[in-house]
Amino acid sequence: MKQKLSKLHASKLTTVLVFCGPYFFLFFTFIVLAVFAAVVLSFTDFNSIEFPRFVGLKNYVDLITQDEVFMQKVLPNTIKFALIVGPGGYFLSFFLAWMLAQLPHKLRTVLAVILYSPSMTMGVAMSVVWKALFSGDPNGYLNHFLLKVGAISEPIQWLQSPEHLMTIMIIVTLWSSMGVGFLAMLSGILNVDQEIYEAAYIDGIRNKFQEIFYITIPLMKPQMLFGAVMAVVNTFQAGGIGVALSGSNPTPQYAGQLIVNHIEDFGFIRFEMGYAATVSVVLLLMINFISKSAAKILGSRD
Repeated sequence: MKQKLSKLHASKLTTVLVFCGPYFFLFFTFIVLAVFAAVVLSFTDFNSIEFPRFVGLKNYVDLITQDEVFMQKVLPNTIKFALIVGPGGYFLSFFLAWMLAQLPHKLRTVLAVILYSPSMTMGVAMSVVWKALFSGDPNGYLNHFLLKVGAISEPIQWLQSPEHLMTIMIIVTLWSSMGVGFLAMLSGILNVDQEIYEAAYIDGIRNKFQEIFYITIPLMKPQMLFGAVMAVVNTFQAGGIGVALSGSNPTPQYAGQLIVNHIEDFGFIRFEMGYAATVSVVLLLMINFISKSAAKILGSRD
């Protein structure tokens, strides 16, 4: 009997290793080792050619005391962008998911695909739609319309203007924020048992607002947490938007420069890999802190 049980456990362990082994291998190789390498390189001076030279905390000290672009432009831009796009995209995802859940199945499916598609075709949409819309010449859609109605006297360089670039980045990011988190929220809302709603109305629920606050959100906290984490990660990784729109890194007068752009600037343009690793570690700590804060707020207490 013991031999049969041991063989059964061995077969189960083999099955687990077969199915989970590739995932753990890839996770360890491309996540754990990558993070470890970034942390180690952040304490070095490394130009990607010569062997890294250990410099201790110099990169971190320089980041805070010497890097005026980071402290005066990049960090404020990132915080502003994250505070608007993160919560804005998160609540917009929940609102649209809840609205779609009220529709018939076929119509809901079509609209869900329409809302989700911008997150899959971001590069194509940005180059075709948004650049054409905000083009700086008179034939750009927005400039042409404003010139036609007399709102402006000459074309505006929307994507090269420090005054407008960040606003356009926020609009584009919100437009494309209906990603995996949005689908998770839609799934969570649809999986709430309808009998609970009926019982709640018998017990005194009077309107849709109370229904959402007292029933929908508490019963889909796992999906809400997943959506929050994805919103945080996507927000802090959205640095490519400013570069793609303006066509340059750094962006004009650093108006759309985010932490991700700063990493690319030092890592792949200046080849200061050690300093770029330092900035990436700071970004990782910021994402980790905000993700844990979201987990405490939306995580289950059970």
